Amino acid sequence: MGKLQYLVIHCTATPKGRWVSPDDIIQWHTAKPPKGRGWDRVGYSKLFMPNGKIHSFVEENEDEFVQSWELTYGVAGINSVSRHICYVGGLDEKTFLPKDTRTVEQRISMENYIENILPIHPNIKVAGHYQFARKACPCFDVVDWCKQIKLHPKNIYGV
Repeated sequence: MGKLQYLVIHCTATPKGRWVSPDDIIQWHTAKPPKGRGWDRVGYSKLFMPNGKIHSFVEENEDEFVQSWELTYGVAGINSVSRHICYVGGLDEKTFLPKDTRTVEQRISMENYIENILPIHPNIKVAGHYQFARKACPCFDVVDWCKQIKLHPKNIYGV
């Protein structure tokens, strides 16, 4: 159990328009290889659907610590001090290259989620998966987006 430090944004790395359900994520993460990663839990606490609805994989209490039952496997090495959220999408539907495919509804929902978490966790830093691993995920510039939505610099990882 560690003190919550990061809110890490991920994407499903699926083409725009492909339906991905919460059950798909659970299967991808918990099924035994080669069908999944073989983890004992999912990698994200929340999934942002294209219509802006949020699916919760794990419930969180609002204290400053990541309890063992709140732990998800988003980024090796920082999971005990992080929450991981994910949006469905992240790849161009034709080229399958990384692309910000967030719908307007997903953007609004993510922004609202962050605005609601900041009063509870005023020192949390919002980051992209790419800032901790050599990946394109979440396929958009998280630092730039955080500035666009006017987050305080203290809440933007890498600023």
